[in-house]
Amino acid sequence: MARTSAREALIVGVRVPPHARGSLCSRSVVALALVLVAGCATFSPPGADYPKQASRAFDHPEQTPLGGEIDKAARTHPGLSAFRLLPTGAEGLKARAELAEAAQRTLDLQYFIIQNDVTGKLLMDAVLRAADRGVRVRMLIDDTDDIGKNKQIVALAAHPKVEIRIFNPFYTRGPFNLLRWSEYLVDRRLNYRMHNKVFVADNAAAVLGGRNIGDEYFTPNPHIEFADFDVLALGPIAERISKTFDSYWNSDLAIPAQALLDTKPDEAALQAYRADVEQNLREHGSDPHLPKLAFADPVQALLLDGDGALIWAKADVLYDNPDKIKVEAGEKRGRLLRNRLIEAIDAADKEVLIVSPYLVPGDEGMRIVEGLRKKGVMVRIITNSLASTDIPAVHAGYVHYRTRLLEDGVELYEVRPSPEATDDRGHTLKPSQGQFALHAKVFVFDRKQLFVGSMNFDYRSLKLNTEIGVLIDSAELAQQAAKRFDAIAQPANCYVPHLGAPDAWGHRELAWRTEDNGKMVDLTTEPAGNLTRSVQANLLSLLPLDDLL
Repeated sequence: MARTSAREALIVGVRVPPHARGSLCSRSVVALALVLVAGCATFSPPGADYPKQASRAFDHPEQTPLGGEIDKAARTHPGLSAFRLLPTGAEGLKARAELAEAAQRTLDLQYFIIQNDVTGKLLMDAVLRAADRGVRVRMLIDDTDDIGKNKQIVALAAHPKVEIRIFNPFYTRGPFNLLRWSEYLVDRRLNYRMHNKVFVADNAAAVLGGRNIGDEYFTPNPHIEFADFDVLALGPIAERISKTFDSYWNSDLAIPAQALLDTKPDEAALQAYRADVEQNLREHGSDPHLPKLAFADPVQALLLDGDGALIWAKADVLYDNPDKIKVEAGEKRGRLLRNRLIEAIDAADKEVLIVSPYLVPGDEGMRIVEGLRKKGVMVRIITNSLASTDIPAVHAGYVHYRTRLLEDGVELYEVRPSPEATDDRGHTLKPSQGQFALHAKVFVFDRKQLFVGSMNFDYRSLKLNTEIGVLIDSAELAQQAAKRFDAIAQPANCYVPHLGAPDAWGHRELAWRTEDNGKMVDLTTEPAGNLTRSVQANLLSLLPLDDLL
């Protein structure tokens, strides 16, 4: 049976504690409470006065083994950067581990969530080894997942080469975690989260995309397996990604972890964490679900892995200003990712493919889609079904737009929790345990241009959370992503919603088509996975939450 996960925060960035997961009452109370947030005050984050030093990315990446090899290759491709798509969790984990192993001067991590689970510990082990050999490590983590409950990872801050900052922190944490929900009622600042996912080594190579750090993003866990998407980016584009990291790292909302904890990270805590990650490596290093991490030459592994399939192309980094909330309010000038992405969408003249696990377009998103359809541009969107989503509240927002999208001629595909067909590489999508859920965020324009990043096609990503991604001018990469889109959109992997013929009053019933054991099946009731999900989504759809989703 599918369960509600709190990996990406429920409803509007609230991470629901384990004992509250699955409780319809508790979620409904939170939903109602958050409706009131818009009229609340804004306060400075805790620890705002704690001393911290500004720092910047390494100035000369070409002086490192990794940067030197990339610089040498880049000289034969002037004005271009190198990319490789990472569609599987194993590839995403392997690339990050290889970056950590290859780094000689700096390692920068920026994440919405870093979990202290099997794969989280494997990556933290690689990060710790980098720090031991003198690499400066900066880790910036959003506070949606209370660091007071994650003191083992924060123990890394006791290492002289590691600094950890928390973005836009709460006041309450640890045993008072339930009170964090009440903070939303008095401080609207907390509804604004850093959703960026960035991993950069030596200011020369980066991984970014949709994956947080945790088991469900990289390998099956007992409850859910996220289908996600990253891109490895090498060369000049990495330096631009590093500049975005610096802007967040040095912002007023990035608070040193030491300022937020009663018990500061110390050497004893660091040694205990060393023992923990070493034990994790002994227990899980040979797990068949995990990629084989061979670090004899991580630089060459990054450059040559995947049959040497690096593709050189022009690209742009699209990102939100770290003070996005002030930019949105007109209080200051700054970048907004959506402005540049909307330009790319509007420029399409044949086809736009969208992969967004959380699809709540709102009025602005619908204007974008309807503008495309008026030009005759085909729009195809893959999102989660009610049966597969880890956040039923977001699905409750999506249903407000589904019929309108179909009436506009948009092709919708809702992924099943247990797909039956293979992906574009002939690999089965059906998880070995738990359920399958979509988590990738990808846009493909005319199969010539590709956006990969952290941004969903919903109000929260468009207006509230900060996001980042790369817009790549490459027909080859765009067609790779489109081929994967087409494979996942098969009826054996998705429920395909459609509208029936109009009745005497012009009403058209919603139905779904799917393939079950090789036979096409028509469904007149929404596939929900279980009755609880159906009731929950129906009740939440009655609440005015769309602008918070």
